Amino acid sequence: MRKKAFLLVLVAVGFLVSCDNGDTYEDYQVARPLTMDVAQFKAQAVSVTEPEPIISSGKIYTYRSYIFVNDVNRGFHVIDNSNPTAPERIAFIKLEGNYDISVKDDKLYADSYGDLVIFDIANINDIKVSNRIVNAIYENGGIWATDLEYPTADFYDYGNYDYQKDAIVGWTVTTERRLVSEYESRYGGRYYEDSSLANTTSSDSGPGRSVGQGGSLARFKIVGDYLYVVDYSNINIFDISDVANPETLEDVQVAWDIETIFNQGDVLFIGGRQGMYIYDITEPQKPTFISEFRHGTACDPVVVDGDYAYVTLKGGNFCGNADSGLYVVDVSDLANPELKVIYPMSGPNGLGIKGDRLFVCDGEAGLKVFDKSDAPNVTEIDHFEDIFAYDVIPLDGSLLMIGEQTLYQYDYVENNIELISTFELN
Repeated sequence: MRKKAFLLVLVAVGFLVSCDNGDTYEDYQVARPLTMDVAQFKAQAVSVTEPEPIISSGKIYTYRSYIFVNDVNRGFHVIDNSNPTAPERIAFIKLEGNYDISVKDDKLYADSYGDLVIFDIANINDIKVSNRIVNAIYENGGIWATDLEYPTADFYDYGNYDYQKDAIVGWTVTTERRLVSEYESRYGGRYYEDSSLANTTSSDSGPGRSVGQGGSLARFKIVGDYLYVVDYSNINIFDISDVANPETLEDVQVAWDIETIFNQGDVLFIGGRQGMYIYDITEPQKPTFISEFRHGTACDPVVVDGDYAYVTLKGGNFCGNADSGLYVVDVSDLANPELKVIYPMSGPNGLGIKGDRLFVCDGEAGLKVFDKSDAPNVTEIDHFEDIFAYDVIPLDGSLLMIGEQTLYQYDYVENNIELISTFELN
């Protein structure tokens, strides 16, 4: 009996020694993705529903008597603004992966996971998808369902997941025994079982045509028969002379981290985190580089009026380390833009121009109104505090402004503006 007990002890000691030699196991959380074919996923990511509360308000766009408010990455809300004192919700257009839109002749162009999606809005109460051009703006790999959170786990087992063909729609997390040595070889604190996943990152114009108007944060811009869309580094160009069937043209590389687009006549002004880039579109199908104005790293929308460009730079957080401010740049010589004045700001976002008035959305500091009749010098003439200001669209008869889940409308009164209505979107 004692011999048997002694043998059991030897076996146990031997097992412990083998663990000490690098074969130690522990319990770990292992996450695996639930997937769907990406084409099927994109198809079901589009629908037109009854109005619903907004989750995260983004950009605004206006077309005829309608206002479209982007719900970041989810789609856009359609509002009937026939009576600016009492706007009415019409519908919510679910379009996952969407950030911007533009409209011409009742055709609404929108992005969705890198695709260009065209809606027919001739009947605003019966909106339909009329076309979709896959990967027209950029090829989007690693698509996730909207609002899907990254799970907390020790291992991420992607198995046969193909980031170009599959969309992740959920996760399973299980507890499994794994080698401690395997965990210690993890990438950046987490272990990826498919090494390829470790580096994966997931106002318009046209004579005789009906075209909408966006704000200064726009990534879409229609000029004549062409739609220009900026992604993170390129100008994507579409011939929309046939509004229902856009033709994809060759894109133009600009720089990394470009964010916004604005035109004055046949000139495009591209805002980016490193600077403002100026392009000639005399040949609209092929924008030609003219010059650039470099600044510190910051978020950078731009609007232009005559000889001056007005640029808001927002520093801090993910935007960069530049000082926040309103930059006035002389662009009378397009080949040699020259900084004239910097006005300190708290955390500016979008801006807009109406005659001699310049409207600046200064984030939590509110909406600021300037007189720019003596440009490049501007003088603050009013300040609407206690509101969050994100972007504005100065229309002929009124000013639209979007804040945090709230739409504001103002009337022009002599040299000032006066609140018409406040419309809560949540």
